[in-house]
Amino acid sequence: MADQPNEKQQINIELSEEVAEGVYSNLAMIAHSNSEFVVDFIRMMPGVPKAKVKSRIILTPEHAKRLLNALEDNVRKYEDSFGPIKQADEELKFPMNFGGTIGEA
Repeated sequence: MADQPNEKQQINIELSEEVAEGVYSNLAMIAHSNSEFVVDFIRMMPGVPKAKVKSRIILTPEHAKRLLNALEDNVRKYEDSFGPIKQADEELKFPMNFGGTIGEA
């Protein structure tokens, strides 16, 4: 039987153990062209002057807009449950020691 026009199709999504572990990022940089958005997820570590891109995601403009809407929806739901997410009023600046003590070897 053919799918009905209003039926939602189910998508099976596979999540490997390695991908399920996730990648920690504390900085993201976004660039775009007329045909794509590039999101680099970066990890900065204390005392290390060089940050590393840990993951790069390339999206079409349509998918970038869907991601924006999904993030806005999820942030709203998070704040409804846990209260407002606090943000610094000034531009975010990462201290190289992340505000902790500086160790010596």
